[in-house]
Amino acid sequence: MTPARLTEIVSRFSSARILVVGDIMLDEFIWGKVSRISPEAPVPVVEVVREEYFPGGAANVARNLAEFTKGAAVLGAIGEDLHAERLKTLLREEGVQLDALIQDAAFSTIVKTRIIARQQHVVRIDRERRLTLTAQQSARALARLEALLPQLDAIVIEDYGKGLLTQDFATQLCTLANRAGKILAVDPNPHNPLRWERVTVIKPNRVEAFASAGVLPSEPIDPPTADSALVAVGQTLSQRWPFDQLLITLGEQGMILFQKDTAPYHAPTRALKVFDVSGAGDTVIALYTLALCAGATPPEAAEIANHASGVVVGKLGTATCTPAELLASFDS
Repeated sequence: MTPARLTEIVSRFSSARILVVGDIMLDEFIWGKVSRISPEAPVPVVEVVREEYFPGGAANVARNLAEFTKGAAVLGAIGEDLHAERLKTLLREEGVQLDALIQDAAFSTIVKTRIIARQQHVVRIDRERRLTLTAQQSARALARLEALLPQLDAIVIEDYGKGLLTQDFATQLCTLANRAGKILAVDPNPHNPLRWERVTVIKPNRVEAFASAGVLPSEPIDPPTADSALVAVGQTLSQRWPFDQLLITLGEQGMILFQKDTAPYHAPTRALKVFDVSGAGDTVIALYTLALCAGATPPEAAEIANHASGVVVGKLGTATCTPAELLASFDS
């Protein structure tokens, strides 16, 4: 991709209007230092230095989009608690639209707390309770989505398996998106196996792709296009899910793109250093979808998403990539 072509695509990002649908949560990071072992048990004592909060899950996808466009919105469910208010404040500060958000006292806002000392992840604490939308709540959510559809270019579905996405809800969502002719991107969860109908792109990671195909994982082979097990998984999933594109993220190997009647396309990793992979998949689906909205071809979108994820894994915590960082990554 030439610099002129990249600039042309990125210049269109700000006009994109994208709704992220899925499980939203609050990411809490507790940073500290360890200088001794507890006398009570053989565990490190972490002296807290600072605490930080970020939108997580589907909210992190919206946050990644908000770096490039003011047209990012999120549809998800949260409780009526202090964590929910903190999450809403963070999203508003990022410029994410919250009109489609579902808030109910019956829900408990999901919080993931990571304790990090000397740049080492010590432990993660999850506070969550699986939610289930009532028929009325589901109908209200779909009505909000339908009302937003004329303004949207794309919908991103982010399934973390926390209960929001059921088969009926997913089917109706796909029907509405396809009827309106919108780009539809899905980040699936193999622990919540759903049928996806007429999807533009599905983006699992390597482990999720093998699990979704019902195949035991195997050791990666370089280059990925010569990895017969991986290629076979791509073929299996293309028969199971009616999609236009399958983008499988491969960690240090980058990502591989499958399209019908086209040879697999491999984009090697662009990460110069890796500190934290938290949220890297969110960045990939956000930037890939954004690039498609801006007129990029699927291989061009894969390269853009690949560079963006290379930027975020070089940061600590749930991070995003800015337009300047994206362009600088291509320059380097």
